[in-house]
Amino acid sequence: MEANKYLDDISEIKNMMNRSSRFISLSGLSGILAGIYALIGAYFAYETIYFDGAELGSYKTLVISEHAVYKLLAIAAVVIMGSIITGIFLTVRKAKKEGEKIMDKASQRLVLNFLIPLVTGGILILFLIEKEQFSLIAPLTLIFYGLACVNASKYTVGDIRYLGLTLLGLAFLSLWFIGYGLLFWALGFGICHIFYGAMMYFKYERK
Repeated sequence: MEANKYLDDISEIKNMMNRSSRFISLSGLSGILAGIYALIGAYFAYETIYFDGAELGSYKTLVISEHAVYKLLAIAAVVIMGSIITGIFLTVRKAKKEGEKIMDKASQRLVLNFLIPLVTGGILILFLIEKEQFSLIAPLTLIFYGLACVNASKYTVGDIRYLGLTLLGLAFLSLWFIGYGLLFWALGFGICHIFYGAMMYFKYERK
């Protein structure tokens, strides 16, 4: 009995240390929904590229009209904003349910380390769009988002690190298949988010 009590005490101390250094209230359900949003966005992007605004050419030499580019940016903006709003809402709800603080040092470090690669990549991608260099946009979004996940993972649940590494693997693979960027984008932001979100949900949230 004494041994069990000591083990319980050690486990409780470990949990307290984890909570003080890591933000563990991320919602797996928000990852699932973000993946669904991304797949819906990928469908509308496909319709835009191959039916609404593309000129003649193979998948490698496809010329996208200026109108289609603006439409794609609008689709991306809607997907991103929807994912952010959903993520914040569900994470706040989960944190309140578990009695955790939202804006503590761990969550601040998480956000900062996540944003550094993400903002860097966003600036580079905007530069490529302005120069009409579209072929590397899909791989680069996966690369910088993957780096953001890996960079932030030490301040939250470890599953985020594996999500980031998976996205990096898909990004480097997509570099060999330029022209299939939308497919890899859907796999990375859609299927991977759903898979890892579901894994986090059943691992940490479902009682």
